Amino acid sequence: MDLKTKITRLNRIGKTLEKRLSLLGIVTVEDLLFYFPFRYEDYSTVLDIAKLQNGQEVTIRGKIELLNAKRSSRQRKIVTEALISDGSEQLRLVWFGQPFISKTLHVGDELYFSGKVKSDMFGLQMVSPSYERVRNGEPSQTAGRRGTGNGTNTINTARILPIYSLTAGITQKQLRFLISQVVHVIDEIVDWVPEDVRDVADVMELKEAIRSIHFPENQAEINHAEKRLKFDELFILQLRAEMLRQSIKVAKAPKIKFSEKAIQDFVATLPFELTKDQKVASWEIIQDLEKGVPMNRLLEGDVGSGKTVVAAMATLNTVLNNYQVAIMAPTEVLASQHYESFCELFKDTNIVVGLLSRSKAQASQKSKVESQKSLSAQKKEFIKLLKEGEIHVVIGTHALLTEDVQFKDLALVIVDEQHRFGVEQRKTIKEKSGNKKTTPHFLSMTATPIPRSFALTIYGDLDLSIIKQMPSNRKVIKTRLVDDHNRQKAYDFIAEQVKQGRQVFVICPLIEQKEKDENEIEIINYNFTGSQEKKSVLAEFEKLSKQIFPDLKVDYLHGKMKSAEKDEIMQDFAGGKIDILVSTSVVEVGVNIPNASVMMIEGSENFGLAQLHQFRGRVGRSSYQSYCFLFTTKSSPKSKERLEFFEKTHDGFALAEYDLEVRGPGAVYGTSQSGMMNLKIATMRDNDIIKLARDVARGIDFKKYPSLKQKVGDWEKSVHLE
Repeated sequence: MDLKTKITRLNRIGKTLEKRLSLLGIVTVEDLLFYFPFRYEDYSTVLDIAKLQNGQEVTIRGKIELLNAKRSSRQRKIVTEALISDGSEQLRLVWFGQPFISKTLHVGDELYFSGKVKSDMFGLQMVSPSYERVRNGEPSQTAGRRGTGNGTNTINTARILPIYSLTAGITQKQLRFLISQVVHVIDEIVDWVPEDVRDVADVMELKEAIRSIHFPENQAEINHAEKRLKFDELFILQLRAEMLRQSIKVAKAPKIKFSEKAIQDFVATLPFELTKDQKVASWEIIQDLEKGVPMNRLLEGDVGSGKTVVAAMATLNTVLNNYQVAIMAPTEVLASQHYESFCELFKDTNIVVGLLSRSKAQASQKSKVESQKSLSAQKKEFIKLLKEGEIHVVIGTHALLTEDVQFKDLALVIVDEQHRFGVEQRKTIKEKSGNKKTTPHFLSMTATPIPRSFALTIYGDLDLSIIKQMPSNRKVIKTRLVDDHNRQKAYDFIAEQVKQGRQVFVICPLIEQKEKDENEIEIINYNFTGSQEKKSVLAEFEKLSKQIFPDLKVDYLHGKMKSAEKDEIMQDFAGGKIDILVSTSVVEVGVNIPNASVMMIEGSENFGLAQLHQFRGRVGRSSYQSYCFLFTTKSSPKSKERLEFFEKTHDGFALAEYDLEVRGPGAVYGTSQSGMMNLKIATMRDNDIIKLARDVARGIDFKKYPSLKQKVGDWEKSVHLE
């Protein structure tokens, strides 16, 4: 037997158990050994019966003196009773509904019993204890080094018991028994972290950590084992980040000098004052651009914190150095919005801003693009001007990565709402940049608040700039959790807002009622206790437009519509032609409608807090007081607690911390982009180990440790990362 042996080779594994174990990701012996407990119960101390007290959770060792099974008069269940003695005193044991016990145990058997001591009118007793036989020659108290993990050689009693996450049809005893069968294979585990690196990190050997995590002798062993296993999970992430960082560090990038006077003049023309965070982030980026090595920075800021103007300053500084800038957005709607924003910001300059997407090609400053009759002709002219350097700033979707797009001298790439720009994408951009000797600078932006500990773990290769402060002219959005009894009041309030000239978003989880796969949004199951009927866009549109607001202009939007349709509706909404827009989560990111003052979210329990915060951020983008109404089906107390926290919390970073704590990083940020599905034991609360892993990774010379480089490559393949 070895690590790759299928678990079907083990005793007591049939087809049914094999299938159930596969649901836990356990297919091989290695999977079994690397399936870690999430907590422990300490039954390691064997007490004399005479010393027992009510409420204790303990292990005792004794011989069965009496054993009797009878059917209870009330519930007609089999009740098995035993009287045991250890020489100091006697104790009564009781099992309910387990008739096999009277056939398994016999008078005279000596066993360990672990459980909770309770008191009734007859004295102390232990109800439904776990039990294991004392093996021949075993000493009377726990002592010595492990066989299966402790001096007693027991699996389910008389030791510190590991408690594992289970699925239906698997018990703790079954899992512990299976692990006990493969203890000897632990010695085959090869430690992938070199000994001198382990010494620097002060972590134990891997095989000892695996042995201790399943069969600990004390709490100190658990702590050491957890430290090593958490370190491994975080270290691999940091090694990958360090490899990316080092590969970027050796590349050359254009040196972009700080055009101090021009930037100061630009800032002076802004109709608002920059926050301290905006100034700090701008200065960090400008310093990066001057270094001559590719910038690789993540700019994160809460919804409405002013990331765009920071990106605009970096863009202006780059163009003033006679280079081009590319800004990539995830959707055409967001690309169009950025185009309008940058045209407005640069309206008093000679900078030509262009927009290129699947359905559009246009440029500012009265270029020749719009004079072309067809879209294909417009794109052809656009690409020609871009290659000649006549278009200084191009904004688009991933259409910018297509083969025919070429730049004259691209020096800065800004990517919105994609936290990391992939290796292949970097390669493609470099080939298009117009200068094969240098690599453009990269700036990623996100409105999804990411706590620093999480960002350092997942995006360790990126330098981090954070904008937490909000512009002083922004009013706090009043958020209310509304039950169905007050629905009409909410409708009346919306009608009054529209009467005042404001506009309204209504968000629904589904496109249409019959839909079963809500693939547009992140659905959270919190075990709803009431109606689970989720609101749909089409049904809600019919209801609002015909029954509730027949005199208002109501329209709808969802992700399955064609891009041209979506663009037209968003333009109509932005232009004030639509009063109420019913939509799915397609409006989650970036959409800017300053006149919208109400965000009404149906089935709000179906969305994560980060997503709700993004929705809320679609309003409150002007000086008008704005509102967010959360409607729910009758949901669980846990779900209500989340929404009440959201109701009173407006700091996106605080919401992100809460969501990480409650739901974990994979659920909050998605597993595909982060590889976080591989975190079995580490959490974002392990700040000390996160820092340790990062510091150790930063000191690694991959030429000296080729095995670590190979390990990262194997890991990337296993989690399907680039």
